[in-house]
Amino acid sequence: MSDLEQTLVVGIRFCRVGKIYHFDSSDFRDIQIGDMVIVDTARGQQLGEVIQIVLGSEKAESNLKKINRMATPVDMVQRQQWQQKEQTVITACRLRVKELRLSGIKIADAEYSFDGARLSIFYSTETDEKIDLKSLRQDMQRSFAPAQVELRMIGPRDVAKIISGMGACGMETRCCSKFLTDVSSISIRMAKEQGISLTPAEITGMCGRLRCCLFYEYDQYVEARQGMPKRNKRVITPAGEGKVVDIMPLQGKVVVYLGDQGNRIFNQDEIQILDANEGKQG
Repeated sequence: MSDLEQTLVVGIRFCRVGKIYHFDSSDFRDIQIGDMVIVDTARGQQLGEVIQIVLGSEKAESNLKKINRMATPVDMVQRQQWQQKEQTVITACRLRVKELRLSGIKIADAEYSFDGARLSIFYSTETDEKIDLKSLRQDMQRSFAPAQVELRMIGPRDVAKIISGMGACGMETRCCSKFLTDVSSISIRMAKEQGISLTPAEITGMCGRLRCCLFYEYDQYVEARQGMPKRNKRVITPAGEGKVVDIMPLQGKVVVYLGDQGNRIFNQDEIQILDANEGKQG
């Protein structure tokens, strides 16, 4: 199949650090990265930026929505006008939450669709109990008609992404607000494999959840630990028999306690595990 017969697929993002969605751009084959386009989404018409261009099998990509048209300068001005109104929505909604005494509800953001037909208000909750937000939605609907108002609950990681700010590590901008478009599944095991202290201050991000960065080097640590002895295992070193007290997977080194000689550092290939079946990582 020639390039002209293939579906031209583009990746589009609707916010600066947002998830990438794919659309059929076969009707606009001259499209370039950085172009702004208008597309239909589940949340109404949206203006997005092209950040990726790929050729795909027409059969595989037949279910993709098509790009409606290229954005114009007028479209860009219209989007800015709606964005300016979003802060007004946030302020009004927060005030109404306070008046209704909806404890545990935090309004994080508001977003108009490109054409202003839909208004999404994003909130988070500090409780697992179901809170009746019917009155809040009705009030917002009356205040911001004719836009169709919907309340959308988001998690603490999404709230941290929206609010942004300095990361727990001291970086000027949090990873989630700077470049992370998808949040991987994070577990406490990732911290253990990397030898990171399990104290909350060391492994918890500003969102109150496990830090996303625990995922970054996890695979490298798992691979590097293969064949290395576990802590407290007996090993033979060039300086005699001792007990493993620590390992440095990425450096390929092992810290061994040798009694009167104290702790010594050896390369992994310099030591021999006394009980190989027990001493090796699974």
